[in-house]
Amino acid sequence: MALKIRLQRHGASHRPFYRMVVTEALARRDGRFVEVLGTYEPQAKRPEDELSVKLDRVDYWKSVGAKPTDTAASLIRKARREAPAEAETAEA
Repeated sequence: MALKIRLQRHGASHRPFYRMVVTEALARRDGRFVEVLGTYEPQAKRPEDELSVKLDRVDYWKSVGAKPTDTAASLIRKARREAPAEAETAEA
């Protein structure tokens, strides 16, 4: 069973909302999934609501062989860059 980390599209026309999920490679885009890892809303009103990813779960699934798609990988990189900035604001 090959696993992928990819996006599922939800939301209305011209107002997309995506879930980042772990799914089997042969499953349909919006079909069955194993676990929801986060959300991505490109048209969010506030920048902090745009991307939300559970990085610890992403690391786990990558360690057991799940391959992220190109788009999912770029969003994971973006989430990792934003994670230290959130930690600094929480400490202050």
